[in-house]
Amino acid sequence: MEVDEHYDMKKLVLRVGQNLMDIYWSKLYQKIKEDRSLLKYFTAFLIHPEKLIYYLGKNHLAIEYLGAERMDELSDEGFTLETQFYDYSDSENLLEKVIGFDYDDTINIELPLPPFSEELIIPTNRGIDKLVELKWNFAAQSYIITFNSSPPVPQIGHFARITNSFFFDADESGLKTRHIKWIDFIPIKIIESGEYLDISFTLEPYKKLVENDLDYVYPIPEGFDYVRLERLNRFIEFIGDKKHSEPDITTFLSKEENQFILSMYFSAKEIFPQKLCKWQSEEKEDIKPDFFVLRPNGFADIVEFKLPYIKNNAIVGKPNRETFASEINSYISQTRNYKYYFEDPNNRKWFKEQYNFDVVKPRRFLVVCRRADFSSDNWKEIISDYNDIEIITYDDLVDGVTAQFYTV
Repeated sequence: MEVDEHYDMKKLVLRVGQNLMDIYWSKLYQKIKEDRSLLKYFTAFLIHPEKLIYYLGKNHLAIEYLGAERMDELSDEGFTLETQFYDYSDSENLLEKVIGFDYDDTINIELPLPPFSEELIIPTNRGIDKLVELKWNFAAQSYIITFNSSPPVPQIGHFARITNSFFFDADESGLKTRHIKWIDFIPIKIIESGEYLDISFTLEPYKKLVENDLDYVYPIPEGFDYVRLERLNRFIEFIGDKKHSEPDITTFLSKEENQFILSMYFSAKEIFPQKLCKWQSEEKEDIKPDFFVLRPNGFADIVEFKLPYIKNNAIVGKPNRETFASEINSYISQTRNYKYYFEDPNNRKWFKEQYNFDVVKPRRFLVVCRRADFSSDNWKEIISDYNDIEIITYDDLVDGVTAQFYTV
């Protein structure tokens, strides 16, 4: 099936989606509707995703699926599908853009992406160093691990799929994790035609994938880890509902059964929600950070949560002059008060007497937005201008926890 399409990404995605519905998604749904026993092990997000993200490259259109791995019931009711679109048609390696980490550009070996790849681990060299520092047991992994390499390159004219794979990077604030649950690379051709660009694509592989994907069992942890993975899925669903406020989110994470989300991500011994901080040397309004995460060294850092979405763009400004939007800057300014508070030894002494743990020169973590809100390649340079604060997206938080269920 080949279709010529004017170069308009949303139109292209709509056309691809319509065709996938006809030859793939609806077929999966109908098969499960006829035999509900298939639902026990079926990969739920293939027919009921939380979100689909489309990435346009030079030679492929990639579709990433987000959502829960399992579902108990098949709903006959329709649902609103959230989609996002990103144009990386100028990039040489679409997968590297999707991952979001900059790999070592001195590596000249180009690895082709196989048609089907399951359980890959591809760290940057910085990521490898951090994993070694954390005493990560490489030998204990059943994954395919690459060292000193760049991500494999999707091959021109060929369909490819990656499932349940992890990508690691690191900076001064710690380990960075990107989890790709499921992504398909659909081959396309972009052809110049006068003032316009035409795009052709083929979805032929999907006709043969219906039966394959019905039988495929997406790997999920067992036992206690499975219970926690279910709780993590509830968190994903919770933050996806825009009726929930910031206090709703922090209340969810404060519950004993959910505190593992923060303790696992931050390698914390203990989590302390909303401890009141009274100023001892100045007449100022009391402050109450969302969370203190107590590290193994006995000192705590501060984690502040904002909503997973903002009103406008997270990054504004002209090319090479980008900066955070005023909304993000206001969040950063709020956390600056936490820094000032703990610079005063009187405040530190009072706090230690009240809560029996130390906070000295705490690193501040701001959890806000989704990964796609910081799609600009320059945002890492922007955050480097801010001292003692790290911006974490909700996707970073979820991926960092998920990786530990599967790979540790």
